[in-house]
Amino acid sequence: MHVVKIHTDTDNTYRFSLETESGNKLLNSVTFSDKFEMDKVIRKLGTAPIARNYFERKTNTEGKFHFSLKDDDGRIIGHSEPYDSEAGMENGIKNLQEKIQSLL
Repeated sequence: MHVVKIHTDTDNTYRFSLETESGNKLLNSVTFSDKFEMDKVIRKLGTAPIARNYFERKTNTEGKFHFSLKDDDGRIIGHSEPYDSEAGMENGIKNLQEKIQSLL
């Protein structure tokens, strides 16, 4: 089972995270100024398969691998936690793609 957690920040902005039941984060969202917009993005995640081109793969300055998830318009909606290997990152993407329908 997976969990969507909603976070309200002190500046009245909103974020969400997608987590496994054990608390491992699959995705951390960008900040939203409008809760309605954030809710719309969360609902849309469960409506269609996520294509491979929705993921932007990156390497940080410490050599860790991570990815960003984009929406249909190419806007980034969330980021992964860092992975030690490229294979680990690809597995994280695969896991998120396979599980996204059960997140909501």
